[in-house]
Amino acid sequence: MRDGFIKVAAASPRIKVAGCAHNAAAVVSAAAEAAAHGARLVVFPELCLTGYTCGDLFLQDTLLDGALNALETVRRETAELNAVLLVGLPLRLRGKLYNCAAVLCRGQVLAFVPKQHLPNYSEFYEQRHFSPGREIAGELAGIDIRAGGETVGVPVVADAVFRCDEEPLFTFGVEICEDLWVPEPPSCGLAMGGAHIIANLSASDETIGKAGYRRELVSSQSARLLCAYVYADAGLGESTQDMVFAGHDLIAENGAILSESRLFTNGITYADIDLGRLAHDRRRMNTFSGCGAVDIGFSLRPCECDLADRSFPRLPFVPSEKAARDERCEEILAIQAAGLASRMEHTRAKTAVVGLSGGLDSTLALIVMAHAFDMLGRPRENITAVTMPCFGTTARTRGNAEKLAEAYGAALRTVDIKAAVNQHFEDIGHSWDDHSVTFENAQARMRTLVLMDIANKSGGLVVGTGDLSELALGWATYNGDHMSMYGVNASVPKTLVRYLVDYEAERAGGELGAVLRDILATPVSPELLPPKDGEISQRTENLVGPYELHDFFLYYMVRFGYSPRKIYRVALRTFGGDYDAATIKTWLCTFIRRFFAQQFKRSCLPDGPKVGSVALSPRGDWRMPSDASAELWLHEAEEL
Repeated sequence: MRDGFIKVAAASPRIKVAGCAHNAAAVVSAAAEAAAHGARLVVFPELCLTGYTCGDLFLQDTLLDGALNALETVRRETAELNAVLLVGLPLRLRGKLYNCAAVLCRGQVLAFVPKQHLPNYSEFYEQRHFSPGREIAGELAGIDIRAGGETVGVPVVADAVFRCDEEPLFTFGVEICEDLWVPEPPSCGLAMGGAHIIANLSASDETIGKAGYRRELVSSQSARLLCAYVYADAGLGESTQDMVFAGHDLIAENGAILSESRLFTNGITYADIDLGRLAHDRRRMNTFSGCGAVDIGFSLRPCECDLADRSFPRLPFVPSEKAARDERCEEILAIQAAGLASRMEHTRAKTAVVGLSGGLDSTLALIVMAHAFDMLGRPRENITAVTMPCFGTTARTRGNAEKLAEAYGAALRTVDIKAAVNQHFEDIGHSWDDHSVTFENAQARMRTLVLMDIANKSGGLVVGTGDLSELALGWATYNGDHMSMYGVNASVPKTLVRYLVDYEAERAGGELGAVLRDILATPVSPELLPPKDGEISQRTENLVGPYELHDFFLYYMVRFGYSPRKIYRVALRTFGGDYDAATIKTWLCTFIRRFFAQQFKRSCLPDGPKVGSVALSPRGDWRMPSDASAELWLHEAEEL
């Protein structure tokens, strides 16, 4: 289970009602297939050794004995499998009958977990046959069964958390079907007790609209509990006398459905669960306190999860489907605009000032400003867009800035700063031919000085343009473009900036749309070095690396606490066709080095609206000493 990943499976074999021997063979076959595929936890449906729809046959000793014999077959035939199996069967205990999950591992029945809540609506009659397992919650009952020719005592416990001895993060709890549908599911206490995975053995009949509700229930419970949820549903083979079962298997992780079976099929559904990610989120939330769950240990041989059943989005900040992406863009623009509008009202600002370069970030800032002024009911001519050509400015970017300001109805001002910067070079004794960092930063700081003073003259505030990716890398001039009076793009990564501008271009159409699309096609550059043959000579991604890689690194490091080794592993899987291993390693080391070294710039950021789960504001989102050492992270990355 390297890097906290584990493969799990939900299996819905075709059974025969009351055909215990047949069902045992079906379970053994599916368990062997799942274990061969690498699954370390295999969950089967409720009462799968007998069938859920046995009715009054559950009161027959013949069926109950047949279920125990079937369990012994499964135990014996799966003893060599390196996996934990959860199998449903009816169990007699203290003169009552319980609907139970048997937990098996390498030839041992670890425990029986009873169903705590029994349905009693018109199509279900479980209370006719079974007793609720909550009667024995909080106590450790036991039962003797025959296993391998011997009598073995097995605990019957309603609130157990099972823990792998070799892999401390591999912990799970069990609930059965209706347990999930009640107001206070047992899984809540199991998660509080340390279970990272909740397994549900279910037999949920299919009716119109129920699949969607079931899907939402599973995903939302996994989100509430910061857990993985493995739901195995009874399928074909159950009686269709009054109900039909669809075998709707679901595997979710923290609100996301990782995999799902097609309805009315039999088979096995797999997913690779990131237990490390779940553990990180629980530590970050700090609301998971211990409870009185019973701990039961088990042992598995350590093995690698191949991640064949998990993918990692190339652009984790950007939804892959267009409809979801458009909805996300609309929501983000609304958040940014609302934040700016509120700040303008609070400060009684008459105008808003932005440095418009013809690049992506300042374009997004102007888009947000236009939306904010519309929200406030103010005329857009009170937006001052300032273009400040200097040594690296090209005709393309300057022309696009001018067209953009006109299209949005903003007041355009042009302030050529070359003479001022040259005077500054003379004042500090810097040669124009020396194109070092001083040459670049002097221009950035001069632009900020111009913007601040124009804002003072017009009773306005300066709107910052820097984005989240630049903040992560420290790709900003301290007290230059690093500073503003309100940074609307501060939590928007570069890969998402592109889609926001594209969304606005599609929505606007016409001449404005054409300008926005040309800006999207312009290479990302600070334009601080003289152009070559009139074209941009300084390309950001050639200097600091591809933003799609850096945004990927940022997301998994900050959001989920991935180590460099784990980031590298999933990056290879995601980008392997486009970047070789050495390139990914190089830019990962660059990211780590810059992320640590440039924290001092983030420690004094201006305010800005948070739009997503990853932000670097020092006031609540990312608190890190400016002098923190990158040694541990760099050592791990460099050793890859």
